[in-house]
Amino acid sequence: MSDCSDHDPNWVPYKERPEWNDVTPIPENDGPNPVVVIAHSEKFEDVYGYFRSVLQRNEKSKRALHLTKDAVELNPANYTVWQYRRDILKTLNTNLQSEFAYVESVIKQSPKNYQVWHHRRVLVEWLQDASLELELTKDALEQDPKNYHAWQHRQWVIKTFGLYSQEMEFVDILITEDVRNNSAWNQRYFVLNNHLGWSDLNVQKEICYTLEKIKFVKNNESAWNYLRGILLHDKRGLCGNAVVSSFCEDLYKNKCRSPYLLAFIIDMCDEAIKKDETNCLYNPERAIELCEALASKYDKIRTKYWNYLLERFRKCRGEQIINSNGLMDEIE
Repeated sequence: MSDCSDHDPNWVPYKERPEWNDVTPIPENDGPNPVVVIAHSEKFEDVYGYFRSVLQRNEKSKRALHLTKDAVELNPANYTVWQYRRDILKTLNTNLQSEFAYVESVIKQSPKNYQVWHHRRVLVEWLQDASLELELTKDALEQDPKNYHAWQHRQWVIKTFGLYSQEMEFVDILITEDVRNNSAWNQRYFVLNNHLGWSDLNVQKEICYTLEKIKFVKNNESAWNYLRGILLHDKRGLCGNAVVSSFCEDLYKNKCRSPYLLAFIIDMCDEAIKKDETNCLYNPERAIELCEALASKYDKIRTKYWNYLLERFRKCRGEQIINSNGLMDEIE
């Protein structure tokens, strides 16, 4: 933003504006021995010199409000400018509808700026009006589906004002467009966790939904992670849900070697070991075999991690052998 506004041919410096003759700008003071001197443009120094003066005078006026707008254009991430702008708005009792429009324009130019999203949130709180927020965040997410600030604002609005009714439909559209959209999967979990709840019916529905998405793209970490999260709310656990275990075994038998499938089966083995419920499918031997496969072939980038687990499962196997021989009463 600052590059474009610095070259505005119609720009009139504040020091040349008659209505600002009563104000003496305050230059930036980095101390006698600044570590790094930032080479600001002439326009930047002009605007912020007057802003520092207005801030020191605690002037809350229409001209000060306009000055904050120029300061934001030059540095939209400046917290002090945004806070002072809010102070002026409150003092002047300004019509906030125009401020909503202004902030929206700044968001479109600087969509990953935390300060402008925070300013927007304060406006919504002041007016207790969230009628524009879902559409605003939808537009921002169309530009960048993983815009953290847009998602954070959307979640806050939905939770604060109870706007859950169409969110699952919205999320389903995003996942359909990009099944690897981790932010959309996270939002789906958010709606379940904060609104729909973890009834057995909901859990089983989500399991079926997720398995269908995994069928479509088997090497999709987002869906596998979501499945783990959902199964935390299933009393049967990872390895006790027959639908899930059957799905995983079918993939494995059909030569699917996605590292996320193998890692999931390892987690199933780990859960069975901890519950002392090892059976022919989920036991230390199988976990060892899969860790070796991941370390040597299917997920070499995390070889050290899989080798670490490999040693842990070997220890578990050894303890089980000792226990089965009657030399230990329990596995430590």
